Amino acid sequence: MKSYTLKSIGKTSDYMTILREMEDGFVVKIVRDLDGYEDVKTDYISRELFDSCIRTGYLTEIKEKVVVSA
Repeated sequence: MKSYTLKSIGKTSDYMTILREMEDGFVVKIVRDLDGYEDVKTDYISRELFDSCIRTGYLTEIKEKVVVSA
């Protein structure tokens, strides 16, 4: 599972982890830091939108392992 940081304002540590790859997109877990509270969501992102986010720098691959909360 690859993880990506999300471009954000300030020093938040928001990230997204790919849980499952599908033909037309990905099922992802998005973790956002909201003033010390973690907002965790599972969602779908199309392959086209994902590729666009990589190209524009909104998503950057994390080379280190991220612990994914259950």
